[in-house]
Amino acid sequence: MDVELVRYDGNSKFMWDGEIYQDREGMESMKGDYEGNNFEVRVFEQEGSYLLYTRRVVKESVLDG
Repeated sequence: MDVELVRYDGNSKFMWDGEIYQDREGMESMKGDYEGNNFEVRVFEQEGSYLLYTRRVVKESVLDG
């Protein structure tokens, strides 16, 4: 399977997590883990498998200086 490492949703860049999920339950479990760790997640179905793409949600900006 040829998998894109990066996908865009609007202006937001999402990176593939490197796993090919064969079943929906495993994918949903991992999606929940990512969301619990402050990631945005997009799911794509490709050739009967699921791919997760994530990006970190910025909650706070810290400026030095």
